[in-house]
Amino acid sequence: MTFILCYITNSNEQEALKIIRHLTEKRIVACGNAFPVKSAYWWKGKIDNTDEWVAIVKTKEKNWKRVKEEVKKIHSYEIPCIIKIKVEANEDYEKWLNNEVK
Repeated sequence: MTFILCYITNSNEQEALKIIRHLTEKRIVACGNAFPVKSAYWWKGKIDNTDEWVAIVKTKEKNWKRVKEEVKKIHSYEIPCIIKIKVEANEDYEKWLNNEVK
């Protein structure tokens, strides 16, 4: 079974954990991880350098649309980064993930 990772940048640790928890409680994702990153990006005509937190959540491909919708509802960014990455894992992990999400 192929599933996806969703890479979501956030303004701080609390927001990353809030998004992971929100998606997990709704059983849209099986789990997530959060970690700090240093970011550089174009924004409104200039390059910004920022400390951010990334949330990576794991789910079925069919939940991609719901992940985007739910993140946009509660995210603080005007244009949140929500990226889908198709992945495969060991059978036992994929079976567990399949049983944990709707």
